[in-house]
Amino acid sequence: MEVCIFFLCAMIFLPGVAAASVHPVQAFLHHTVYLSCYFPNSQKFDVKDLIIFWQKESNKVLHEVYHGQEKHDNLSPEYINRTKVDMGKWTLQLLNAGIEDEGLYQCIIQKIVEQSKEVVHQSECSLRIIANYSQPEIAELHSGELKPNGYLNLSCSSSGGYPEPKEMTWLISHENITHSSTAHMDVSQDAVTKLYNVTSKLNIPVPTKSRTNISCLLHLREQLGSLVSVPLVIEIQEKEMEQAKINFFVPLIAVVVLITSALLLGFVILKKNSKILSTNQSVSLAV
Repeated sequence: MEVCIFFLCAMIFLPGVAAASVHPVQAFLHHTVYLSCYFPNSQKFDVKDLIIFWQKESNKVLHEVYHGQEKHDNLSPEYINRTKVDMGKWTLQLLNAGIEDEGLYQCIIQKIVEQSKEVVHQSECSLRIIANYSQPEIAELHSGELKPNGYLNLSCSSSGGYPEPKEMTWLISHENITHSSTAHMDVSQDAVTKLYNVTSKLNIPVPTKSRTNISCLLHLREQLGSLVSVPLVIEIQEKEMEQAKINFFVPLIAVVVLITSALLLGFVILKKNSKILSTNQSVSLAV
């Protein structure tokens, strides 16, 4: 199936044959969409003998050319002053495309035959609108300086896009090794603009490696690819790592020494008590 970007496309049909398929179309928000009939006019019809009109979902007329003259009587209000026609290319321009313009469009060409109308060509396309998301941005939510054995609390956000994205993935890289993690993504849609804002959060232990890169990847729909953030570099200094080891092992050693001392003291007291008990038993026997 052929896919047309920025304009509507149409298959070529034989006279009297209805549209056989719907062609997916993608156009950017606020750009001009070209609704082309792609009419070959192999029979060399005179435009004065034709009625050409573009409509949306069979009930909203965008533009009409009647016997070579543009006619505005039947236009839907939302399309008034938003269309331009190029009869040399059998193409209609829809200006300032919005999300509300998504839907199924038809180009229909009729011939006047003995005071009756005969369809000689028609085509259909489904329009989807695209709005670019901002580059994902990582923010640090934790307060203060990162410490070994602590936790890293991050968020990644992107805004102003359409349609709703698939998911957001976190990438954690050290040297030549990269781990990926798909976290929950919070999605909100603006009630007026219909654009989406997304946020994902990550909470992990502070990396013990000397240098770690953390990025987030926003996966889009409609085969639009992905957007990646600027990497966040986490680098724990060797001095801090050594201090972390000292802070960990010194208390541990103190506990071990304390337990060992308590055991030795208990052993000494037990041994002393055993000697006293033996002496008392010897005195009793002597008496």
